[in-house]
Amino acid sequence: MTSLSLLLWIVSAIALQLAMFLGIRYWRHRLDYHALRSRGEELGLPVQQCVSTNSEEVAAWRGLRAFRVERKIAEDTTQSVCSFYLMPEDGQPLPPFMPGQFLTFLFDIPAATGGTEQLIRCYSLSDAPRPDCYRVSIKRMLPPEGSHIPPGRSSAYFHDLVAVGSLLQVRAPAGHFHIDRSAAPVVLISGGIGITPMLSMLNWILAEQPGREVWLFYGVRNSRELVMKAHLEAQTAAYPNFHLRFYFSNPLPEDLMGRDCQYQGRIDVSVLRTQLPLKPYHFYICGPTPMLESLVPALEDWGVPDARIHFEAFGPSSIKRRPSVAVPQAAAMTTGVVVTFAKSGKQFPWQPAANLLEFAEGHGIKVDFGCRSGSCGVCQTTILTGEVTYRQPTDYDPELGTCLLCSCTPTTDVTLEA
Repeated sequence: MTSLSLLLWIVSAIALQLAMFLGIRYWRHRLDYHALRSRGEELGLPVQQCVSTNSEEVAAWRGLRAFRVERKIAEDTTQSVCSFYLMPEDGQPLPPFMPGQFLTFLFDIPAATGGTEQLIRCYSLSDAPRPDCYRVSIKRMLPPEGSHIPPGRSSAYFHDLVAVGSLLQVRAPAGHFHIDRSAAPVVLISGGIGITPMLSMLNWILAEQPGREVWLFYGVRNSRELVMKAHLEAQTAAYPNFHLRFYFSNPLPEDLMGRDCQYQGRIDVSVLRTQLPLKPYHFYICGPTPMLESLVPALEDWGVPDARIHFEAFGPSSIKRRPSVAVPQAAAMTTGVVVTFAKSGKQFPWQPAANLLEFAEGHGIKVDFGCRSGSCGVCQTTILTGEVTYRQPTDYDPELGTCLLCSCTPTTDVTLEA
């Protein structure tokens, strides 16, 4: 054996020993990790999941960004719901979002007096995150039968005037209503077009956590209003951990129980209790306010912890939650506070309300709003005197000397330019 051969043997032996050492260290680390993870799940602690996306390092943009409508697809038999597939005009990758969040749109619509009027509206993302495209699904909002309420202007704009190739001005995804990334079983409950954020959550779970138990209770009036029915049924067939239930409150004569829907009537907790095994579910609810006013207190009465009930309502909403034992300090500080609306020339003693926007509306003061969750900035109002406090951080940063009425309450006598 030559000196060179001996040297190669020595180097190979050292490299092999090093590889074995690193392999053993990695394996022990992995075993420790899984043991810790299992222990955390037993204790009910949240466990972060890895998100599979090619855009993890892409930061959310500030302000408005131009998007081009790549596709426009009707999603129900009556063509009252359309999906819009949006691609960034600059061709750059998109930042990921939390399934359940929404996009904020700024657009000009024809005004009744001539010219155009600027509107800001928020629409839920209706698909799992992708690095190249966003999707929103928008329902044409018609006035109730026999009423003089005009149809929804923004939804009519999207359905009638936005086409493939149209450019839209969009703010980055935002919102506090989104799925958690633990391994806990999930119950998604939607009423009507409240299915849109649920589609985003569901598609993400099935793509990233296919072993996670998920139920979807979907309520509409009849089969004509079901959105993406074929997609949902295909997912049910493909994923044994996904359980789908349709509720029809006003079925058509041709709608058959068992074939077209599983239940007749509205979604209620009595049926949930017969369907769901006893497990620590997280409940996510999105729909009209009456639906939430019924379900949220009923879930609390069933014994579901407050931290496991998440919801989002359409339009103005104030869902009464079970009062906590302790009185929050902020509530105690507002005793005797007076709120003055300078432009309206009105003054009222502060009374418990979810926020200053709801308080203003309750006293007949008109305030422009968009998302009602601190993300769009439409209700930004100048504070002339006094101070306010926020229940949680907002996605939109208000300008100095202003506040977002939808997200704050007064801590002192306050005068608002509204």
